Amino acid sequence: MRLGSGAFEGNYSFKSRMEEGAGTNPEELIGAAHAGCFSMAFANGLTQAGHKPQEIRTTASVHFDKTEQGWAITRIDLATEGNVPDIDEASFKRIAEEAKQGCPVSKALAATPISLKATLKTGVTA
Repeated sequence: MRLGSGAFEGNYSFKSRMEEGAGTNPEELIGAAHAGCFSMAFANGLTQAGHKPQEIRTTASVHFDKTEQGWAITRIDLATEGNVPDIDEASFKRIAEEAKQGCPVSKALAATPISLKATLKTGVTA
């Protein structure tokens, strides 16, 4: 598989999805897209609120499980850590939740439960 932008080219097969084969799979790509989109939305929300982040790191764990209806993405767990000066934890978590709701990838995946764990690494509490 190769992305049109040329940013990625690699193996993509049944073995990389269901077994231990080399390469990526749809769920891994969805997770990367979701983590990236959320991080952008979160950084923008923080900046708009007057809290420019020094660092945002997000992972998305995509759960791919066999259900009665067949294989499905059953949930996505977002975990983000931010180094944001001069913000209190409540504001940090509120803006993170707003970013989760507003992120275009979250909207596209609205049929899937999405959890969020937001951790403020550094900051001055108000």
